[in-house]
Amino acid sequence: MPLYKTITVNPNTKVFIWKIEESFEALSEGISLTENCSNRVLNMKSDLHRRGFMSIRHLMALEGYTDHDLYYDENGKPHLTDDKHISITHSFHFTAIIISDTEVGIDIEMQRHKILRIAHKFTPLKAYKIFANEDALMRKLTIVWCAKESLYKSFAEKGVSFLENIHVEEFMLDDCKTTATVTFEDKKEKYNVDYLEFEGFTCAYALISEKK
Repeated sequence: MPLYKTITVNPNTKVFIWKIEESFEALSEGISLTENCSNRVLNMKSDLHRRGFMSIRHLMALEGYTDHDLYYDENGKPHLTDDKHISITHSFHFTAIIISDTEVGIDIEMQRHKILRIAHKFTPLKAYKIFANEDALMRKLTIVWCAKESLYKSFAEKGVSFLENIHVEEFMLDDCKTTATVTFEDKKEKYNVDYLEFEGFTCAYALISEKK
């Protein structure tokens, strides 16, 4: 079972990362899906997406949850049937979840240079002019994107702009943590963000620290 990494963030929060190496058939063993999710999987054209979907159910099982414990609200945000909060992510051959007593978000992205071309769409670029090395800049921007995606997933309000409404505080690449804020209409939420890099991927996860 390729459970890639488990991170105990605090006594009430865990992150689980899976590296997808098995076939869809192998990942389907022992997993019971709802009728809706069975239909979703059957309609997925990508074998990797299907395998990712099933691997997430294996990650949930590590904390005692099944597909029947998971549902989505009108904004597409996942929820568990008990009082715990969950967030889910999938990028190529990695999947991850975070489960906590508080509101959370998680994102994994492959580190790719194309992020340099779209950075202006999700973050002000002034702070990044100090980077002479494109690889370092790519890494930094990928962390910012993952952090913002994590907050976006947690906040889960239609109309939120990565560029206008989500702000990530300045950090150094080796810090492995930062803070971030979502400000939208009359709401403001602050988050603590942790991040890690592995095998050409970046993962960031956010825990709410203040809500107004």
